[in-house]
Amino acid sequence: MTQPLDYLKETPSQTAGPYVHIGLTPNGCGIEGVYAGDLGAAMVNDRTLGQRITITGRVLDGTGTPLKDALVEIWQADAEGLYNSPSELRGTADPNFTGWGRSACDGTTGEFRFETVKPGRVPFKDGRKMAPHVSLWIVARGINLGLNTRMYFGDEQAANAEDPVLMRIEHRVRFPTLIAAVDGSACRFDIHLQGEKETVFFDI
Repeated sequence: MTQPLDYLKETPSQTAGPYVHIGLTPNGCGIEGVYAGDLGAAMVNDRTLGQRITITGRVLDGTGTPLKDALVEIWQADAEGLYNSPSELRGTADPNFTGWGRSACDGTTGEFRFETVKPGRVPFKDGRKMAPHVSLWIVARGINLGLNTRMYFGDEQAANAEDPVLMRIEHRVRFPTLIAAVDGSACRFDIHLQGEKETVFFDI
């Protein structure tokens, strides 16, 4: 006889803030001595392989106002397209690259910032190569569940045009909301939570 599973009710969801960035990045918020360094603050070192890039941006609400208490995490492949994960079966990722980073938005400017490397192409589940991209997760007060999106690179037009995830976006007018402006090693990617330029978010 199977056990009934309806005797416990689901716990109500709660908002993430307003202290999520303080709890996860205390040093970045001026609370020192809790950890030697905030987790996710450093993704590279002087032995990391690949093209160094800097990703900056802001999380903007529907009025275009930056959220100053948002927190952004990124997850990406290394320069050869390999993930720093036990689930990676295609090879061994660069041991000098974490593949994961965390940044609290600046309390004055609202900007997040990551020093990382440009990721290589990784295969989609059907084997087709995806364009170089970075996955982002955004939390802030008022956001019940973290938002997931991707950042693609503006200087990868050919790869972007054949990316199997980008090709699934029905409203092509929203395609540019996932493309970062690239100027040399600088990548600019603003995340719009609402409004005319609302970023495409993924249900994963």
